[in-house]
Amino acid sequence: MAFAFKIIGGVLLLLIVAAGLAVTIAPRFLDRIYYRGDASDHYDGERFFNPDKDEDTLRVPPGRGGRAGFFWRQFTGSDGRPAWPASVPVAASKPAARVEGERMVVTWIGHASVLIQTQGLNILTDPVYADRAGPMGFGPKRVAAPGVAFDDLPRIDLVLVSHNHYDHLDQATLKRLWQRDRPQIVTSLGNDSVIGQTGAKAIALDWGGNATLTAAGLKDTSTDIRCDPDSWCPGDRARVFITRNHHWGSRWFTDRNRALWSSFVIALPSGGNVFFAGDTGFGDGLWPAEAAAYGPVRFAMIPIGAFRFAPGQMSSGSHIGPAEAALVHQRLGAARSLAIHWGTFRLSYEGYDTPPRMLAAAMRCTGGTGFAAAAIGVPFEVAPYAKPQTGKPLEPAAMLACMDTPAVKALH
Repeated sequence: MAFAFKIIGGVLLLLIVAAGLAVTIAPRFLDRIYYRGDASDHYDGERFFNPDKDEDTLRVPPGRGGRAGFFWRQFTGSDGRPAWPASVPVAASKPAARVEGERMVVTWIGHASVLIQTQGLNILTDPVYADRAGPMGFGPKRVAAPGVAFDDLPRIDLVLVSHNHYDHLDQATLKRLWQRDRPQIVTSLGNDSVIGQTGAKAIALDWGGNATLTAAGLKDTSTDIRCDPDSWCPGDRARVFITRNHHWGSRWFTDRNRALWSSFVIALPSGGNVFFAGDTGFGDGLWPAEAAAYGPVRFAMIPIGAFRFAPGQMSSGSHIGPAEAALVHQRLGAARSLAIHWGTFRLSYEGYDTPPRMLAAAMRCTGGTGFAAAAIGVPFEVAPYAKPQTGKPLEPAAMLACMDTPAVKALH
């Protein structure tokens, strides 16, 4: 009976996918326009693109028999993927109301959702409390409950939303947060339209833009010359810089790249900056240094999962794997980094605990320190910035050569 329901569900999913593919050649009224503006080096007047190379984010994952076949295998698990647990235990915690001064306490809620508490601020990245990461109740099912129950979240002051994929922009969660806390929300161009469908309001900025959080709220200070990144104006609590990464965006088949994707730097009055990579591929590998140019990175959140769509694959165009994540950590010069984007939703074909195990191997290759996985729901403290041991600078080819070992190859 369960198998029959699975087949029926698979057929329904294929029908939805077919309908979605059909509307890609349907009239323009079925399209979604999230942003209009002047063309730039990453916007052609209609859609955004990665200026460092874009075709690697446009292809269907290799060796999967086309898009329909990819979705079918994703739904049925009929692709030889290693087994994942149906659920994993989570030691959920209840954070303090506030953490004052330079002290910083971080709690990984799951996937790309992280709570950062410092300087009297509660900051939340890509908050997703949905049980499934997808539209209309479809999509990968959560295997790890949120590390902080929604009702146990402290009052949230600032929310960062990196792009509009369902595992990063959860409208239901944003609506609940908005109705409860009225947080300041910062995102990249076009995503404010998607967020606005919930009744919430967001400031949407281009790469290179910034917004400043004061006691009076959030202000776009991209063209404000009264202060610079190295100084603070009276009343400033934090400044958020929208920084480049390498990804793509879509909520539906016709709206691909209608909204921009980004990473973020949060500059704080003291103790060092915070970096949130969002969801990203490696691209030209220059964007971590661009983010580090805003100041020393005390704490970074870097994805390590959803990298394997074919046997032996170590990264995809739009997702870094552990090998490239270790290089991002190194190029940021981050004192401490948290591995995110793994172990919550199954989005690709690596084993459940393969990403953190590969990350440990990658960090041995660099000889650097400060980047590892953490348990969902278990808070940890991050010391103020101190110059880290970054290890030996590596290029991607050298990293892959170092990781070409029987132990790493045995990780599925």
